[in-house]
Amino acid sequence: MSDNYIINIGRQLGSGGKTIGEKLAARLGISFYDKELIRLASKESGLCKELFEKADEKPSQTIAGGLFGARFSLFTDSSLPYANCLSNDALFKIQSDVIRKLAAEKSSLFVGRCADYILRENPRCANIFITASMEDRIKRLCQTEHISKEAAESLIPKTDKRRSEYYNYYSYKTWGAASTYHLCVDSSVLGIDETVLFIEEFVRRKLGMK
Repeated sequence: MSDNYIINIGRQLGSGGKTIGEKLAARLGISFYDKELIRLASKESGLCKELFEKADEKPSQTIAGGLFGARFSLFTDSSLPYANCLSNDALFKIQSDVIRKLAAEKSSLFVGRCADYILRENPRCANIFITASMEDRIKRLCQTEHISKEAAESLIPKTDKRRSEYYNYYSYKTWGAASTYHLCVDSSVLGIDETVLFIEEFVRRKLGMK
């Protein structure tokens, strides 16, 4: 049996989930994947990166028609096995294949993109969901995205709704529900760095790591 293991992190916008994932991956010495998955899926499929960016964590819809007028090429020069089925479902399939391939090759941490569902048959997974208080989420978004408090207050529910719809559509489970994950953590309670340590201890115990 492979000693590879996987950590999957779901997160509310502004909860610090990405930062927590980056720090946790660094502490454990494993690969970290978030937006990098878009580039890898583009490379694997021969489809342009902008196509995956437009569909990123959005539920199914046909997207090709609305993109043909865009100022970028849909395709690279590679072969196009999915060229006749340009929908979010097709892009999800491509990205899912990339996630499975990476998980088979090495220990990794994935942020979002239904990775916990895609890798549901892998026994060496720890699935985590990160939440935070609304006050902390707004404050963090204002700092990281350089937007106003009003803009953050507007962006949070829209992004959480989109992520929820995406996850629920592809996984048939409930985004953010405790029963969906192995561990749900409020990063506001301990702060980012202590939350990283807390999750690390949980992962080590769950997966029997030293």
